[in-house]
Parts: sequence; structure tokens; C-alpha cells
Amino acid sequence: MALKNDCFALPPGIEWTPVPEALARLRERVEPVTAIETLALADALGRVLARDAVAMRSTPPHDNAAVDGYAVAHASLTREGEQTLILAEGRAAAGSPFDGVVPAGHTVRTLTGAVMPEGTDSVVMQEDVSHGGDGAISFGSGLKPGANRRKAGEDIEEGSIAIRAGCRLSAADLAQAASVGVASLAVHRPLRVAVFSTGDELCDPHETPGRGGIFDANRPMLIGLARAQGFEVVDLGRIPDEASAIRAALTDAAAQADAVVTSGGASGGDEDHIGRELTRLGAMAEWRIAMKPGRPLAMGQIGSVPVFGLPGNPVAAFVCFLMFARPALLRLGGADWPELPRFPVTITGPAKKRAGRTEYLRGRYAGDGKVEKFRSEGSGLISGLRWSDGLIELSHNRDRVEAGETVDYIPYSAFGL
Repeated sequence: MALKNDCFALPPGIEWTPVPEALARLRERVEPVTAIETLALADALGRVLARDAVAMRSTPPHDNAAVDGYAVAHASLTREGEQTLILAEGRAAAGSPFDGVVPAGHTVRTLTGAVMPEGTDSVVMQEDVSHGGDGAISFGSGLKPGANRRKAGEDIEEGSIAIRAGCRLSAADLAQAASVGVASLAVHRPLRVAVFSTGDELCDPHETPGRGGIFDANRPMLIGLARAQGFEVVDLGRIPDEASAIRAALTDAAAQADAVVTSGGASGGDEDHIGRELTRLGAMAEWRIAMKPGRPLAMGQIGSVPVFGLPGNPVAAFVCFLMFARPALLRLGGADWPELPRFPVTITGPAKKRAGRTEYLRGRYAGDGKVEKFRSEGSGLISGLRWSDGLIELSHNRDRVEAGETVDYIPYSAFGL
């Protein structure tokens, strides 16, 4: 399906929007846009499941032994004292069921994974058994009914949903599908995301910067973040601060991709052309979000292709991608909207904070329920991204934070990083 061309429009009078409200608003407005195809399990890793996978067979498909030992009928045992049973001829093994019915007062050698022999319901572990010279085995009392037996369908029952649509398929998901007889899966085509940076001051690391020039760090960072989510990336390079060049880049990006992510040029300065050119080409709304780092985000569309204009400062671009672009892009690619886990931890040092906005500090878990914050809040200090292993989230209404107070912590692993 295609997004409406007013998907990101905001009601009149909107000023600074709290982060939870902005995320809720964004969640309401994005839907999957990618095509669906069917793949064999071996080719489906990392794809987003488009339709529920329904179990073709229960797992386990039959009652089976969980250990190596001897299958018995629990009802034939006495409550106390040593148990003695006659050992029947034959055995039960995985893939080779016992042929026949185990008579009362008898037992049969049974190996892990074997179908429970008819006439039995429990398994005595081989370590607990002693053998007599008369073809009998003995073991102590206390065996519980159903001991060491896996019941048919205790994991998944035939006809039930084994994996729900919207899941990004992991190796464990593929194992689950195979275990219930699902040989292929309907999945979304990977979302194709075009990425470019804007700025006359930028050059690539292999080039020599001119006076006042800097290396473009945002583009490789955003490309890496996008690929970590399973997206296909179209790298459109660096675009100078010229209206015509940015207009051409946006047009090219919309023609090649399902969504566009840019960095720089998203504010209202003389050389900030992203918003103006988006307005000319399609639709644009400046989402003024009460957060630090980040704040204004240019959200727009060219036809039905959404464009996320991120700030130019690297840390702000990083945080805005994770908190806003990432969940929207995942949903566009067919995945469920991701719910981030937040862990209460104790901060080891004070942090300045102004009530009325959500702030994200680079943090590093210090063990024992404690988190350190990076030495500076500067949005240009990329070293803080390398030093940290998560974000400290200080909520909208909170003010200054003192050492020893409880804060919310979101590890980068929650973002798939």
C-alpha cells in the first residue's frame, strides 16, 4: 500500500510536542509499503514475516522421552519401597518406536526422543536404575507421574500460530517454523532506504578538506544504522547546499527508494534547503519535538515516499534516527512498531536538565545497577557514541538529576546494535 501524501501533516497551532506524543502520532501514520514474496526457510533469515506462520503439525508430534532410561506405567508402581519391574525385550529409540504394548509390571529400554511406548507414561532415568540377574530392574520410590516425558503439543499445537506477522525472523524463528512443518514463509521485501548528507563543508575521508571543511561522518553512520535494521541502502553521497542540487537529490532518492533519510539542512537557516525543497516537491512538516539532542525534524513526502530530515550534528542525527526514523522505517518495512525496554538504573553523577523536554544522554552501564554518563553533552562529540553502550532517558517533566537518583536506561542492543 502507499502512504497518503498528507501522512506527516500536523494540526494547526502545534509547537513543541513531547516525545511520547510525537511517537504516538508517528505510529498512527505509517503502514507497510513493501511488496510480499515467499521464500524457503534458508533464505528468510532477517526478513520481516508478512503473514502468520501456522503450525502444520504439533510439536512435539507425540509424547516422547526426555531422557535415556526405562519407560514405565506409573499406576503399576507402589507408593513406597524399592520398585522392581521385568524388562521387556526390545527398545524404543528416536525414529524407531517400540513395537507392541508394554505389559503391566514390565518396563522397556527407552532413549531420549523416542515415542513413549504404548502402556507407559513415565521414564525412570538410567542413572537411577540397578539391574538384577533375572532380567529385572530396580529403582527407588518417588517417581512422579509423567516424569521425564514430553507431552505431544506442549510447545505448539497443530493449527495454532507458530510465528506472528511483523516479526523480523531470527535463527530461532526458522527453527520454530521447521519444527511445525512450515517449509516456506511469506515475507516483506527489504525496505530500500536512500541516504545522503548535505553541506558545502563536507568531504569524504579519502579527500583533503578545504578551509573550514570537515569529513562526512553522518552518512557512514546512518548507512550503518540502516543496514543494522535489515534495510537495503541506496547511498546518494554528499549534496552541496544548493537548492537545485538538493531538489535533484530528493527526486532521485524518491525514484530509487521506499524511504529517504537525510542529514543536515533540516532547520530554517539560509542554507537549510531540505524543508523548502520538500515543500516544493511534495509535502513537508517540521516536527518540533521537545527533546535534546534533536528538536526539529523535517518529515515530508515526495508522492508516497516518506523523507526523514535529520539534524546535522552527529549525536543528534544518531539519537533522532534511533528514536524516530528507526521505528517508522521498521513499520514501513512490515515489522511491528518496536517497543523499547527501559531499565531503571542509578546514575553515578549529576546531570543538568530542564523540565519541558525529554533528554538523551550517552551512557555506559557500570554494573551493579549503575550507569555513567558521558563527560559532555555536546552533539558533535562522536567519541561519546563509541564510549557509550546505551542512552540515558530523562523524562519530559524531570529537572536536574543528582548522583544516586534512578533514571531510565535503553541499551543499544534494544535497537539491534
